[in-house]
Amino acid sequence: MKPADIAPEQGAWHARSGEETCVALATGLDGLSRDEAARRLERFGPNALPPAARTHQVLRFLAQFNNALIYFLLSAAVAAITLGHVIDGAVIVVVVLINAIVGFIQEGKAERALDAIRDMIAPHAVVVREGERHTLDTREIVPGDIVVIEAGDKVPADLRLLRARGLSADEAILTGESVPAEKTEPPVAPDAALGDRAPILHSGTLVTSGQGIGVAVATGSQTEIGRISGMIGAVQTLTTPLLRQINAFGTRFTWFAIATGALLFAFATVFRGYDWLDALMVVVALAVGVVPEGLPAVITITLAIGVRRMAARNAVVRRLPAVETLGATSVICSDKTGTLTRNEMTVRHLVTAASVTEISGLGYAPEGRFQAPDGSEPAPEPERDALIGAGLLCNDARLVERDGHWTVLGDPMEGALVATAAKSGLHPETERALWRRLDEIPFDAQHRFMATLHDDPQGARRIFVKGAPERVLAMCATQASGGTPLPLDPDYWQARIDACAAGGERVLGFATLAVDPETERLGFDMVETGLTFLGLAGFIDPPRDEAIAAVAECRSAGIAIKMITGDHKGTAAAIARQLAIADDPKVLEGAALDGMPDETLRRVVEEVSVFARATPEHKLRIVDALQANGHIVAMTGDGVNDAPAVKQADVGVAMGRKGTEAAKEAAQMVLLDDNFASIVAAVHEGRTVYDNIRKVIGWTLPTNGGEVLCVILAILLGLTLPMTPVQILWVNMILTVTLGLVLAFEPPEPDVMNRPPRPRDAPILSRFLVWRIGFVSVLFMLGAFGIFAYAGMRGYGIEGARAMVVNTVVVMEIFYLFNVRYLHRSSFSLIGAMGTPAVLGAIAVVVAAQLLFTYAPFMHELFDSAPVAPADGLVILLIGFATMVILEVEKALTRRAML
Repeated sequence: MKPADIAPEQGAWHARSGEETCVALATGLDGLSRDEAARRLERFGPNALPPAARTHQVLRFLAQFNNALIYFLLSAAVAAITLGHVIDGAVIVVVVLINAIVGFIQEGKAERALDAIRDMIAPHAVVVREGERHTLDTREIVPGDIVVIEAGDKVPADLRLLRARGLSADEAILTGESVPAEKTEPPVAPDAALGDRAPILHSGTLVTSGQGIGVAVATGSQTEIGRISGMIGAVQTLTTPLLRQINAFGTRFTWFAIATGALLFAFATVFRGYDWLDALMVVVALAVGVVPEGLPAVITITLAIGVRRMAARNAVVRRLPAVETLGATSVICSDKTGTLTRNEMTVRHLVTAASVTEISGLGYAPEGRFQAPDGSEPAPEPERDALIGAGLLCNDARLVERDGHWTVLGDPMEGALVATAAKSGLHPETERALWRRLDEIPFDAQHRFMATLHDDPQGARRIFVKGAPERVLAMCATQASGGTPLPLDPDYWQARIDACAAGGERVLGFATLAVDPETERLGFDMVETGLTFLGLAGFIDPPRDEAIAAVAECRSAGIAIKMITGDHKGTAAAIARQLAIADDPKVLEGAALDGMPDETLRRVVEEVSVFARATPEHKLRIVDALQANGHIVAMTGDGVNDAPAVKQADVGVAMGRKGTEAAKEAAQMVLLDDNFASIVAAVHEGRTVYDNIRKVIGWTLPTNGGEVLCVILAILLGLTLPMTPVQILWVNMILTVTLGLVLAFEPPEPDVMNRPPRPRDAPILSRFLVWRIGFVSVLFMLGAFGIFAYAGMRGYGIEGARAMVVNTVVVMEIFYLFNVRYLHRSSFSLIGAMGTPAVLGAIAVVVAAQLLFTYAPFMHELFDSAPVAPADGLVILLIGFATMVILEVEKALTRRAML
């Protein structure tokens, strides 16, 4: 069949054999050629589901009005127009419209930013093309591609299995079955139910165990999940607990404002003799003043900016609530290899029963020499040769040279073993061809070893095992020594393991077993006992320089670091000391947790900094114990078995490079570079976002509070309103879309990582912020009435006096902005005075708008205002400066006691 004739939709693939499927798709175990793959990609299109239906732009715009605060404002506009105050009502409507337009534009930007971030963590898959394995974006997979799959992978397309080894998949999204389905190679009946199609792996399902190789039979919308893609949501929602709290607050606040307005209306008409129309306009003024209509939009923008900043620092947030939580993180539980360390493994020592051999060289370059501990040339040794051979054959990694730089395709430790074989004089691919692999047991965190079955060039067959040294030793009865195996000497090997680990080396053990030449399949029962131990390999993986600095930054920020690793106790302790994760890091092995009561564990997790030989189950218990102690926990994970702990953590962090799709699905955040420093950078940004949200709230609410107090005081004391409803709305509009927005872009305060984490239940409005809102509201009220009285003494009419009040409130807000930019330190500094480009630009817009308001005749008609003399403008500026001085003194006196 010609490649052009293939039709992936042409049959029940589960009823065909693997060979028939390959013939039908014009492919084979060596995969497609690059040219053929390109042709099929052009014909069948990208391997992606159609994009989820977006909310229509018109509906998204109308949704901006679906807010209790906006309903309240529109009701006030209707009341004003009904009473004949058409201009007042029209201005209210215009301001609400401008607010909706700003929210619509910013929400669109936030959604586009989240779409771009989702593309950054698009899943990848291992595909065989032209006989070589490549890691490709899953969107590039085409029908006929040969795909390699293993535990933790998300299946990238509908695959007909050609080879399956202990394979099972979670198909709950398709079948609803909570138990993973076992997957095998033989075909099944054509009419088999979806859940009974054992030789098919369906796109979008998760591989829970084992390994397999399959041929892609359907991609994109032709897959099983593509046919029901309506049930899959791809759009990140722009909502978080904080936004829900703000919206709930808005609803409650609206009812409070209605009740307050009704009481004021009654008081004004009954006790102050107001005409009911005038009293109703006063209530409209109250409504306009009290509503912080732009607050939800600005908080959404602040969160979206935080997500974008984190992505720029290699931390991709998958769920917006994580942005809020990151700022409160008090414990980071991190893996060691590749996260705290470089993940550039090199075999430093080979240990056999007869000798210890040192190996020079760094990284994966096959360059280096073998030497005895005293520096001399080592004597020939068959046991060492067998150990090197086992490390090469029980191994799936390959080394690739690009521009003189050697990299590994596969596991870094396996890559180091391949490099060691090359240093010894072996040609890796030639050896692997001589020792043809027949079967394998893939490595799994549960059994902690890998085993492979090979054809011996001498005509026999042999098993090689590689894994955690204590696990492999437990499977052995003898050790290689000369020509005849000797009884195993556990004490000798434990001493060697401890010696390697004490030097910060990661250790693997190797064993072998000769089997019957007729053996075709490899089972767990064949390797549980009776193996011959070959020796140990000690690997070095030095700490990342940036991780050392990041750990120090965490400690100054009051964030505890817990290293949780599968490595030996001595290795973990050595790296912990180099990283200085604690003054005297205490180490505990995972086995000690198995029988430990939960109450004891809660005490232990506070004292211990390093958990060695830990399993995924231990990770979950550690997270639970830390959370029970009140901590907010960030947990890293990369394997399928890490997913429960990652999901349980307050901030689950998956590795973008070495992490499985299962871990990424469970995580709130993905590290693009698998670097611990990126977690700390995300915490830094999370704290900045939280600070900026507090600044937005702390700056916005006093404006409204001061306006409301002006209205209430005028009613209670029978005074003239210092501002009309439309003037109040002008102030809110011009400030919210300028100064209120720039706080979302504020850079971090210098001491952001020198403060302890905030408590889990800390309210967004701290005691200091509540006090500040009340204090500034009173200050604004006094400023408004003060300048109003001053204008009267200066001979201004009511229009001119109100124009001075509007300008005074705006100027006080500008100076207050400089004060609120620093919640934890004085704003009287060169940096504080200079501001940021966003701040200076916003102030320029506000000043231009106020000049228009004050001197443009058409604005006088709209807002019942009048010009202000330049000399009185200086008085207004002095009031603004005096406001900042008062607030700086107040900040210094209260922040330490009330923050």
